[in-house]
Amino acid sequence: MPHATAPPATGHRPRWWTELPLIAVVYALYSVGRLLVRGDVSTAVDHGLSILRLEQALYLNAEHPLNRLFTSTPSIGIPADFAYASLHYVVTPAVLVWMFRRRSAAYRAARVWLMNSTLLGLVGFTLMPTCPPRLLDASHGFVDTMAQYSAYGWWGEGASAPRGLSGMTNQYAAMPSLHVGWSLWCGILLWRHGRHPLIRAAGIAYPLITTIVVMGTANHYFLDAVAGAAVMALGALLVKPVVRFADGVKARLAGVLPGARKRGRASTTAATIPATVSPDVSAGCKTSTGERIPGQRTTSADPPGTAVGGPAARDAADAEASDDAPAAAR
Repeated sequence: MPHATAPPATGHRPRWWTELPLIAVVYALYSVGRLLVRGDVSTAVDHGLSILRLEQALYLNAEHPLNRLFTSTPSIGIPADFAYASLHYVVTPAVLVWMFRRRSAAYRAARVWLMNSTLLGLVGFTLMPTCPPRLLDASHGFVDTMAQYSAYGWWGEGASAPRGLSGMTNQYAAMPSLHVGWSLWCGILLWRHGRHPLIRAAGIAYPLITTIVVMGTANHYFLDAVAGAAVMALGALLVKPVVRFADGVKARLAGVLPGARKRGRASTTAATIPATVSPDVSAGCKTSTGERIPGQRTTSADPPGTAVGGPAARDAADAEASDDAPAAAR
C-alpha cells in the first residue's frame, strides 16, 4: 500500500495544536459509536458460530492450538494478555507521533489512512456484531485467558477493559479486528519509513505477533484478523479521495470566511506590485536645506557630498537656470 503513505504534492507541515484535537475527536466518536452499536447477544453469537463453521469448512483452525498453548503455559499466556490489553494503546499513538515529528511529509496521508480504516471498522461492528471465541459456550473448546490471568493485570472479564469497567466496552466488536488492523498500519509505516534495520524488523514482527496474540487469547477468529487487514487496505485506497475532498472543503471555506477573503486580497495586492518600483526611498518627498536622506548614494561623477537631489545638486541646477549663467551652461 505505498500510495497510502506517499508524501503529498502540496501542503504545509501540520501543527500539533490542530492535529491533537482532530485525532481526539475522531477517537471519541469511534469509542462512543462502538458502544452505541451493541447488537443483540444472540445475533452476535450466531455470527461468531458462523465464522467458526466457515473456518472449519476451510480447514482453518489456528485458534484452538494457540489458545491451548496460552492457557497451559502462563509464561506465554500472561505476556500475551498484557500485549493484548496495552500495545494497541501505546504503539499506535507512538508511531503516529513518530511520523509527525520525523516523517512530516508523509504524516497527513498516514493519519488519514488510520482514520479511514478506523471508521470503516466501526461500520463493520455495526453491520456484523460478533461474539469472540472466549465468550462462546465452553463446549466449543475456548478458554478466556484474560479471565484466567486477570489476577496478574488490570483487566477483568471484559477483555482489555480495566477491572470493573467492562460495561464501558463493546465485547461484541470483534469483526473486523482493529488490533490486527492497527498493528498492520504500524508495521507498514515502520517498514516503509524506518531507516534502522531493527525498526524495519519491528515493522514485520509487530503485526505477526499481534495476530497470534488475538487468536491465542481467544479474542478474535483468524477471519477477524483477515477482515482487519482488508479494512486497512480499503482505508489506504480512500486516502487520496479523502484528501482531495478535504482540500476542496478548505478552499470553499477560504472563499467564504471574511478573514480568509481579506488575506486573499492582501496577498493578491502584494503579488501585483510591479517589480520595477523605483529604489528612490524618498518617493518624491522633499528634504530641507542641507538635509540628506540616510543611505542616499552619490554617483561616481559627482563630487563628494553631492547627492542626487541634495543641496549641491540644487545649487548647480539654479546656476544653470540663471540668466547670468553662460549660454553653454544653459
